[in-house]
Amino acid sequence: MRAARDILVRAIDNGLFPAATVNVGSSNGALWQDAIGASHNTLFDLASLTKPIATGSIVMRLLAEDRMSLDDAVSSYFKEWTGDDRAVVTVRDLLEHASGLSARLLDAAPPGRREFEHDICGMPLEYAPRTRSIYSDLGFILLGFAVADRTGATLDSQFRSLVAGITADLLFTPPHDMRERMAPTTAMAEDVRRGETLIGVVHDNYAAALGGVAGHAGLFGTADAVASFARVVLRAARGDNRMPAPFTPSLMRLFTTKSSVPGSSRALAWDTMLPTSSCGTRMSASAFGHVGYAGTSLWIDPDRDRYFVLLTNRARGDGSLEAMRDVRRAFHDALADL
Repeated sequence: MRAARDILVRAIDNGLFPAATVNVGSSNGALWQDAIGASHNTLFDLASLTKPIATGSIVMRLLAEDRMSLDDAVSSYFKEWTGDDRAVVTVRDLLEHASGLSARLLDAAPPGRREFEHDICGMPLEYAPRTRSIYSDLGFILLGFAVADRTGATLDSQFRSLVAGITADLLFTPPHDMRERMAPTTAMAEDVRRGETLIGVVHDNYAAALGGVAGHAGLFGTADAVASFARVVLRAARGDNRMPAPFTPSLMRLFTTKSSVPGSSRALAWDTMLPTSSCGTRMSASAFGHVGYAGTSLWIDPDRDRYFVLLTNRARGDGSLEAMRDVRRAFHDALADL
């Protein structure tokens, strides 16, 4: 643990991020908790951890309730999703980043849902669906719209009910009275809020245009809250059938099985272990996880009975994505014998 902590301290000293919190443990509980430049109850912008934690989990519940299918055509949710090349695209393809959609829009973020839906559904596909995988925020934005339309309930209200028995510190649009607990970020140059200090306001400009609630980003949380969620997922992935719905062993196995798309490491909303990825070189082949642009990550290794939560606010520091990736890899490798 000392070596892993030293990696984070050096990263802070080098200006990669100003603060970090850690929660690493097993299905029985935490083995190491730490906070550097922050407190244990600091909430971080989780960025793309929203994809598996919120959107993926909600889709999982809708599958369990037979209210959605992985084979549903995207065209059945969005009337503007038309064309021969798009007809074959399914919910599974969106979850696996294999729909043909680009990572982001070419133009600035549109002002709201109607415009987002129109722009995403009308843009040319970058590749033939399921021939490759390109990580796409746009696909998860559509998934967020789809689950809201299918249920008649907002994404954030569905997520609140899903994690109500797990933790209270995973949430969209934190209330103003939680601001003193928030790790700040800085808006990017391409954001209309460019250079602004963001406290309790989502960093991602697409999510901000959607009111802070989106399928790809918008979630905030503490390391302990992410760890509470991770322990439920870990136990289910290890075969424990006593976890709250929809976290059953069969559904966790489905959602963490690597895609059949050529060259892809993606599963359903999750990523899977590659020795070249942010999880480092020493996790087992069963490991799955995700990272967030703002500086967050969650990796879960069922074979080793371990989860690894690392939250930072890289989006407040000066470090590059490549430097953050190197820190994550070193951090996870340093904990391989824990």
